[in-house]
Amino acid sequence: MVELSRKLEIKYITKTSYIKAISLALMVYTERFILYITLLAYVFIGHQLTSDVVFSMSQFINIIQYYMCIMFPFALSYYAEARVTLKRIQDFLMLEDNIIPAINNQIASEDKAGLITAVNATASWLPNPVVKTLLHLNFRIEPGTLCCVVGDVGAGKSSLLQMLLRELPLVEGSVDINGRISYASQEPWLFVSSVKNNILFGQPYLKNRYNAVVDVCALTRDFKQFLHGDKTLVGERGVSLSGGQRARINLARAVYVDADIYLFDDPLSAVDTHVGKHLFERCIKGYLEKTTRILVTHQLQFLKEADIIIVLNNGKIESIGGYQDLPEDLLRKLKTESGEESRENHEKVQQQMIQKSITALSIASSLAEIEDEDQQETQELIEKGSLSASLYVEYYKSGASICLLLFASFLFIIAQLASNGCDLWVAHWTFVEESQVFKTTKIVTKSIHNDIPQTVHNSSFKEDIFEPIGFLSSQEYYIIVYSIFIFASILLNNVRSLMFFKICMNACIGLHNKMFSNVLKAPMRFFDTNPSGRILNRFSKDIGAMDEILPRASLEAIQIFLVMIGILGMVFIVSYWMILVSVILGALFYYFRIVYLASAQDIKRIEGITKAPIFSHVSATLYGISTIRSSGAETLVIQEFDTLQDQHTGCWYLFLACSGAFGFYLDCISTAFLLVLTFNFLLFDSGADASSNIGLAISSGMILLGMLQLGVRQTTEVTSNMTSVERVMQYTKIQKEEELNAAARTKPSNWPSGGKIIFKNTYLRYNIDDPPVLKNLSMTIESGEKVGIVGRTGAGKSTLIASLFRLAPIEGTIAIDDIDTSSVDLEYLRSNISIIPQEPVLFSASIRYNLDPFNTAKDDVIWKALADVELKRSVDSLDQAVSEGGSNFSAGQRQLICLARAIIRNNKVLVMDEATANVDPHTDSLIQKTIRDKFKACTVLTIAHRLNTIMDCDKVLVMDMGEAVEFAPPHELLQIPAGYFTKMVEQTGTVMESHLRKIAEKAYFKK
Repeated sequence: MVELSRKLEIKYITKTSYIKAISLALMVYTERFILYITLLAYVFIGHQLTSDVVFSMSQFINIIQYYMCIMFPFALSYYAEARVTLKRIQDFLMLEDNIIPAINNQIASEDKAGLITAVNATASWLPNPVVKTLLHLNFRIEPGTLCCVVGDVGAGKSSLLQMLLRELPLVEGSVDINGRISYASQEPWLFVSSVKNNILFGQPYLKNRYNAVVDVCALTRDFKQFLHGDKTLVGERGVSLSGGQRARINLARAVYVDADIYLFDDPLSAVDTHVGKHLFERCIKGYLEKTTRILVTHQLQFLKEADIIIVLNNGKIESIGGYQDLPEDLLRKLKTESGEESRENHEKVQQQMIQKSITALSIASSLAEIEDEDQQETQELIEKGSLSASLYVEYYKSGASICLLLFASFLFIIAQLASNGCDLWVAHWTFVEESQVFKTTKIVTKSIHNDIPQTVHNSSFKEDIFEPIGFLSSQEYYIIVYSIFIFASILLNNVRSLMFFKICMNACIGLHNKMFSNVLKAPMRFFDTNPSGRILNRFSKDIGAMDEILPRASLEAIQIFLVMIGILGMVFIVSYWMILVSVILGALFYYFRIVYLASAQDIKRIEGITKAPIFSHVSATLYGISTIRSSGAETLVIQEFDTLQDQHTGCWYLFLACSGAFGFYLDCISTAFLLVLTFNFLLFDSGADASSNIGLAISSGMILLGMLQLGVRQTTEVTSNMTSVERVMQYTKIQKEEELNAAARTKPSNWPSGGKIIFKNTYLRYNIDDPPVLKNLSMTIESGEKVGIVGRTGAGKSTLIASLFRLAPIEGTIAIDDIDTSSVDLEYLRSNISIIPQEPVLFSASIRYNLDPFNTAKDDVIWKALADVELKRSVDSLDQAVSEGGSNFSAGQRQLICLARAIIRNNKVLVMDEATANVDPHTDSLIQKTIRDKFKACTVLTIAHRLNTIMDCDKVLVMDMGEAVEFAPPHELLQIPAGYFTKMVEQTGTVMESHLRKIAEKAYFKK
């Protein structure tokens, strides 16, 4: 997908680049060609060339060329860019504002704070849709009520909360909300800062409230484990944390807000049974008991505690009321799913939680006292000093071979000789014409780029050194030679410009592809320490500079350098002593260039770095826009954006100021040089040829000054933009995973055939300096076994999966079918293990592409897989578009699409990381049946917090603190009175415990 997008982009950039190449070539030969046509016409009508005529023509044509061939194309280019930019900004600003007048959100009186009323509320994400998202909802939620919302996957539960948040537009009816809202999203939203800042989110720090929230959200133990406590840095979207930790921090932020209404979108699905019970009892029921709470959940065991239960089905309210008011069939299912605790067991759990609360508060306080400084974010690498010559060599070698580069260099020299030949030939022709009338000759010299021709008097050509061929007249001879020079200049300049741009475009394409390949193959640690904005900055700003700015600036710099060499050659012919003056002037300019670049290069590097946080901030803001709006934190987010933008703008302004100052000092030096040069002739040279010498000196000086100034400016622009090449080169040298696993090169045929997995003394640490996250793991999973993996959030369950995929360096051995995975090619290893991740990933493409990206399956196979995961009715067509991140599907549906993808691939090893956490129990049971049928001969590892999903597994692995504390069939583990697994089952309640034990016993004796 990226390759196709890049090809399309390069297609248009290449066309633009070739237009720029021709435009730059026109600047070199346009004046000469127009002068050529004009002189021919002048001669053909019978006039004789004189220096006055040629000078007048050249001066007039030079002025026309400067404005029509240089400034006018630039103006058109800048106008087109500005127009496109303003149009895009206009299109964005003209988007419809998110105004939903039908929802009345107001600050109510104390007795009405928390009251929510919906009357015939119908809502839809699309304007004038055929199918509505929510249909004719009518409910009234009194202040202080706990309302649970349940329903099948895609029933509209999250959409109901979005409607209350005023994110989902109403089509009909009205909704009245009294009081302030706080919201915890289904997919945790965290930003790059400390854990503490993520919880506070702009709210004032109140120690007692903060510690209480940390306790009721079950974060105390996690803070104790974190090296920096609650000052631990949260990576982008919480990459450094487990799924459960992210969910609880996200919940803590919502709970910390002093609101009247709390909306919770399934926060219990990402945590284990024990923590889920803690969150419900201590947080939702206890700490927030006097507020209105709406809880979307699939944890049906908590429904009996709810004041109101809303059952949704296809966007409609199927049932509403208390627990006993639900339909009989639904009640029977709920009783089986939820289980009822005995009064004694409930009180026992409450006493345990009170005791944990006291301990937790003391631990939280001690952590706050010990840890005073925030953990710092990993800073982006900044090169120092001047750019090395090897950088330029590597850049151009990326675009062409050595032979082609040498040929291009030769072409540049030949083209410049042809251009200088035009000027010298006109001067000589004019000299010959005038020599027939005047005794003293006049030679016309003029610049190649855009300088005004100058007339100088000289007597160096005493004889005609260019004799005409016998059969041609003198005039015909000069016209033919002049024509050869002109057309050679036109052809060579066009060819060299096009070739140079082609080399630069090849370099851009090659470096982009290499950088992209390296980023894709970078270790996971790279993504944990580099925010997406930092990576996007390399692919946008730096690649953009290489695509559009650097080729033009480089070609102009090279052309100016060659023009200067040509001018110095001509000046040497007519006045060799000017070479010394030019060297002195060049040395002064070079010194100021060094002084300028000493600061400008580093400023440009910093400017590039300060742009990355803006991308990250905008990306994070868009991802968490619902949370930001519900928290009323728009001003905070805007202020943060303004701060980041000011930092970047400050660096950019400083760079412009340095460039302006540099230009000013160059002008001062140039003026002083001309002043001294002129007065030197006036005071010390009063001979007969004083006027001609002064004219030569001033005209040559102005030409050289113009070229030197422009040359210095262009070379500094090239150097400044080469920092983008430098930054891209950094990413082309990222150490790949293959390099970290150099021995992993084998691709065993028909592997894995059975799916037997052996862990032997396995350790895993994400960073070499960090303590191991996985500790001394040793176990054997036989072929075809179904293993459930359970444990508290942060226990190392997902890390175990990471070790299987070799996402981080491991110590010890992991073997599949008796082959050490460290010896297997990484791509081959991962392609032969299917995974349904905790956070499902969908591409912005079709359903077909997301299910079968390599286009290996037939349509009927894909439809069968969708039917197996209960999604066939939700998909209209295999070509149906999937929005960015799969936003047009619910979280549960996204997980089911990933499951369908795994069914299609049909690998011998399947990993499911909370694959059914966001689906209702009925759909979950159907999916478990599908897995048992479809993956009967496969080895399946299932991470789950719902114990009923893994009770019929062959074995259960219990993880705690990165260690395997129990590993055996679930029935055997339940025979251990005080075992880890036994305690987890007991905490589900007496009825559910009995139900789970029966499932385990039945599965155990069925074998």
